[in-house]
Amino acid sequence: MADDHVTSPHRVVGLVVRPSKMPALEDACLVVLYGESIGRRVALRDAPLTVGRASDADLQFEEESVSRHHCRFEPFSDEGGVERWRVVDLRSTNGTFVNDRVTTSAVLQHGDRVQIGRTICKFLGSGQIEAAYYEEIYRLVTTDGLTGLCNRRAFTEALAREFGRSLRYGRPLGLVMLDIDHFKNLNDSYGHLAGDAALRQLGAILRANLRREDIVGRLGGEEFGLLLPELDLAGARLVSDKVRSLVASRGLDFEGAAMRLTVSAGVVARADGDADADDMMRRADALLYTAKRAGRNRTEG
Repeated sequence: MADDHVTSPHRVVGLVVRPSKMPALEDACLVVLYGESIGRRVALRDAPLTVGRASDADLQFEEESVSRHHCRFEPFSDEGGVERWRVVDLRSTNGTFVNDRVTTSAVLQHGDRVQIGRTICKFLGSGQIEAAYYEEIYRLVTTDGLTGLCNRRAFTEALAREFGRSLRYGRPLGLVMLDIDHFKNLNDSYGHLAGDAALRQLGAILRANLRREDIVGRLGGEEFGLLLPELDLAGARLVSDKVRSLVASRGLDFEGAAMRLTVSAGVVARADGDADADDMMRRADALLYTAKRAGRNRTEG
């Protein structure tokens, strides 16, 4: 994960960075949170950086949803003479987004998320770039870059921890496994950008409708997990049905078009027959697929 300072263009898992000088550590940079080359740091120096699919782009993302010349990062001085960075959309087909809002031009603040096609980058612009970069890499180990939820590793570690506490103190523990219905059809019909939007919007619904002590994670693809301490089976099912109803009523808003979106769920609570947390997850998974086979947009458990 070193800085890019080669003397000839090179390709890194779908990412091409053209030649440039070695950056100073205080320079701003982009960190890839989602897409190809997760964790890659791209230094922003004292010259504009053009991003696109074309071979002459300074930063090349090789994916269909990225335009040949998609956007440009450029330095400028604000009215107070302070050096800043902004991103300018170059009339791209799918738009450039800053913090999930489409933009033609936006001044960047430290921590802003910039989406280019399916790739999401985080802008780091503070004076402590080296420390901020490694903090971001540590966060990427436990967080899903697309939704901002726990990733599978962090979720399963939390489940094991809560399972042990529940077993020791005889406290209830609920678990919900959720899956977006007909997700492949959504991707095939509207494209992967619509699929990514569905995942982000579902993640936002889950965050907004769970308690502070609950833990929600994206476990891979279109599957999510809800870890519900101090809730028995009936309580966990109420949470699952609430979320399922909210998703069905809101649907998916993508580029101004409203589309139907539903989820199916499997719900369990820790039982005496569970040897460990993996047993709980296997039971919830089995019920999730029962819900799928029974017609989808339903909760089993």
